Amino acid sequence: MRIGELAAAVGVTTRAVRHYHHLGLLPEPERRANGYRHYTLRHAVVLARIRRLTELGLGLAEVRDVLADDAGKDLVEVLTELDADLARQEAALKERRRRLRTLLEAEGALPVEGPVSPDLAALLAETAHLVDSPMAAKDREVLALLDTAAPEEVRERMTALLGEALRRPGGVERAREAYALLDALADAGPGDPRVDEAARALAGCVPRALLPPGTSFDADDGFLRAFWADFAPAQAEAVRRALRMLTEEGT
Repeated sequence: MRIGELAAAVGVTTRAVRHYHHLGLLPEPERRANGYRHYTLRHAVVLARIRRLTELGLGLAEVRDVLADDAGKDLVEVLTELDADLARQEAALKERRRRLRTLLEAEGALPVEGPVSPDLAALLAETAHLVDSPMAAKDREVLALLDTAAPEEVRERMTALLGEALRRPGGVERAREAYALLDALADAGPGDPRVDEAARALAGCVPRALLPPGTSFDADDGFLRAFWADFAPAQAEAVRRALRMLTEEGT
């Protein structure tokens, strides 16, 4: 058989056959006097086995182990490991579908910052009426970023504390006032006398328990530099002061 005939007989492409030769999975056949490779039935048997193993989900390195005479793992061991890996993937897929269903079944529309965790989606829905504030919109984007990057326990604690603060009597009104004061600083300098009022209003909205005492927001860190650069100068100064109020002992 020629390479095209071999590939057609087993149901693979000639490119796959050449790739298996290159990886050493399929022995190179002898060449006839005319220069063409001559494939035998044995080549077809090996190629068919490679196809069956890869269709089961084995990687080519694992296929090599199975095919090699001195393989470190026999077929039963390799397939047992594959079955366990597929079980893990199946469990992960079920969890992803559960999270999707939770988001799709939640009351109200998905937030524009989504997809986010169900807890944050609920929190953003409660503050949807504040999105006319540029500072509130920025806040929501940062929360969505933290919802993705922070560990699960940190994320859950953050959304729980913020939700509690908003649901307290006057919580939403305090948030609206703080956002309005911060929005008014968009074109102001860090020395503007309104900075202190905005800082105190913001500190009054954020739960102190959200930030451990001594937390530093001035480290020479790429993320923090980008965070501060996203604010106007006066807004950045107001946020810095608010964070100091929340993290310094005895304030």
